[in-house]
Amino acid sequence: MDELTLIKNRFNDLASRSCERGIYTSTEFLTIAEQSVLKKMHLPVKTVFYGGYENAERNIVVFGDETDLGYECFYPVRFIKIEPLQMKFADKLSHRDFLGSLMGLGIRREMLGDIIINENVAYLVCLDSVADFIINQLDKVKHTSVKCSESNYIPTDVLPELRYEEFIVSSERLDVLISAVYNLSRNESQKRIESETVFCDGMIVTASSFVPKIGTLISVRGSGRFIFDGVLRQTKKGRYVISVRIY
Repeated sequence: MDELTLIKNRFNDLASRSCERGIYTSTEFLTIAEQSVLKKMHLPVKTVFYGGYENAERNIVVFGDETDLGYECFYPVRFIKIEPLQMKFADKLSHRDFLGSLMGLGIRREMLGDIIINENVAYLVCLDSVADFIINQLDKVKHTSVKCSESNYIPTDVLPELRYEEFIVSSERLDVLISAVYNLSRNESQKRIESETVFCDGMIVTASSFVPKIGTLISVRGSGRFIFDGVLRQTKKGRYVISVRIY
């Protein structure tokens, strides 16, 4: 079977187990592409996407609903703070550094959610099943000694700040928006869309003419993410001034 069929079979199996046993079931952390596959499926149970904070890129998906199952859902994730033992002598640590050290412990990427870095301190979202192992075993990132401690959540003041920008565009088409935000040619934007590397609210969009709704989260693999906030006004020449929030 191809990879897409395997993914769909896994989602169908989790949904069936939730229905048959009357329990919550959940995935590991999914990529945006995997989330897109699930969002297009018609399943017999409700699903909840959860990544630890609003608009997380990597999410687990929980199958089941409190109304149907009769008890509250528990998300099987935990939050870990990773910080240098001596900040003054620490290397400048990147997302790749933290992720590489975590996977160097033998942990699969699917067990790890987003990693938020602020002033050389990382906040990790991970599955409950590997949290204690990480806290006890991760003691170095790159050449820097670190300590790990559990956190109840990711502090809001370390989450990525959104940068407000305005652009003048000819239309609200998806390819036009991507061209403006990332300074790409229309041809390049269209190629990105056609190659299935553009997601709107977690779903793959392959039509360059697609017009996103206000508030849509647009992800462009290799470039970043932004929220489309709509048209602010129209210019005398009939063009549109749009507002976006860029991660």
